[in-house]
Amino acid sequence: MLINSKWGIAGFIAIALLGSSARGSTNIFACESEWGALAKEIAPKAHIFNAIKAKQDPHQIQARPSLISQLHKADLAICSGAELEAGWLPALQLKAANPKILTGKPGLLFAANVVETIDKIDNPSLIMGDVHPEGNPHIHLDPYRLLEVGQQLTQRLSLINASEKGYYNAQFDQFSQHWKKRIKQWEDKAEPLKGMKVIAYHSSFNYLFQWLGIEMVGDLEPKPGLPPSSKHLAALLELTKKTPVDAIVYTPYQDKRGAKWLGDKSGIPVVQLPFTVDEGSVNISSLEGLFNTLIDDLLSIKRNHAQR
Repeated sequence: MLINSKWGIAGFIAIALLGSSARGSTNIFACESEWGALAKEIAPKAHIFNAIKAKQDPHQIQARPSLISQLHKADLAICSGAELEAGWLPALQLKAANPKILTGKPGLLFAANVVETIDKIDNPSLIMGDVHPEGNPHIHLDPYRLLEVGQQLTQRLSLINASEKGYYNAQFDQFSQHWKKRIKQWEDKAEPLKGMKVIAYHSSFNYLFQWLGIEMVGDLEPKPGLPPSSKHLAALLELTKKTPVDAIVYTPYQDKRGAKWLGDKSGIPVVQLPFTVDEGSVNISSLEGLFNTLIDDLLSIKRNHAQR
């Protein structure tokens, strides 16, 4: 076919370029960094925007104009769910005015809806504090559940961009094979952590602890969402006198003052563990790096405790 018009040539080039960049044209809005990292494994050429940085509390985010803009043009949004984003996502959806990512639409994927969650509460009440009746939303710290979410994400991407279904499936298969090998390696390496006892904040690491056989014997929060009181810290101090505790751990976005006070009084090491992927960090800029660092840090705690 001959194209004589300069407008015809321009149109032909535009169509060709559009087809060649289809894989990169999908806009993905990740509520948390871990889901952005997972999306990158399956759709590396997509435009992926992480709404929350590694040191931000995912419970408390403001509906900033930049977030509204990114959600407005998103083809797919992936979030933890189980009401983790209940305080800010609905407002963001309303202001973004994007029908693709409304609750119940294929363009919105809640990770908690596609796996079996732990820590469910049958009859929640206000006196319980900031609880999640649908279960613990921090699913990404269980590598098995993370893989399940990846499979569901692949299906959603294939639904939204059907022409790239084969590509997404191939990407997920490659990720899945590698991830399963790494799970086996991590489990072998982390064998010494079974039976380890820690005091931690909230239920942030519960999936990780359950997977690795670590026991959380105390919670720095008297109730979910409440800062540690003097009375509660005193009770935890008494607990440490009766129960051997290897470490007091917290995330980068949690207040370390209560943990530090307890550590100073008890002599138990206080350790900040990474909670999610941090694009600005060399060691934890990927999901694999996150699990590598978590296990290495916990093993270091265990070794140091054995030497005391």
